[in-house]
Amino acid sequence: MSESRRPEVVPADPIADATRLVLDGDQIARACARMAHQILEANRGARGLVLLGIPTRGVVLARRLAAAMADVEGEHIPVGALDVTMYRDDLRRQPTRVVGKTQVPVEIDDAVVVLVDDVLYSGRTVRAALDALGDLGRPRAVRLAVLVDRGHRELPIRADHVGKNIPTRAGERVSVRLSEIDGVNEVTIVSEAGVSEVGGPGAGGPSEEDPV
Repeated sequence: MSESRRPEVVPADPIADATRLVLDGDQIARACARMAHQILEANRGARGLVLLGIPTRGVVLARRLAAAMADVEGEHIPVGALDVTMYRDDLRRQPTRVVGKTQVPVEIDDAVVVLVDDVLYSGRTVRAALDALGDLGRPRAVRLAVLVDRGHRELPIRADHVGKNIPTRAGERVSVRLSEIDGVNEVTIVSEAGVSEVGGPGAGGPSEEDPV
């Protein structure tokens, strides 16, 4: 009598099991459309608006927001990039950082500047962005738009426009992937177990605001 074969057991992938999807491509598109309308409503139109994305994925989001606003208003909204590398408060601990490019398409004096980033976490990246912006001019107002606010603020900074508030634990990592860079649109959360597998909350890969 032949012995019955036991089913093959496939080992679980600890990283895949520890990752959960919180925004897919359609949800990201709807969040951007909603933020675009909110920005226009707060500004009472597109007049005087300048969008500056914080590299890397903040720049992509800024372009998406500008395109959505142009569809509504029928006019071009200037979009640029604001690199904050040299304004970070952790340079002494991590001195070897690649300095990106700051590209400001128009004068920002008396403009309404909307800073755009993918994830708002400690607030320190935004504080660095405000310092960098102060060296470029004196805007009439500065506002902040983020795709994800994950909480855990260390500074008194609040976003004016948020795609989605996502409660997280401090040990988790929020991963934002956008098709222009990553080939896919999604936001996922990697739990503490998965973070330990990939090297900790600050490990490489899709972006998240650094906690320091």
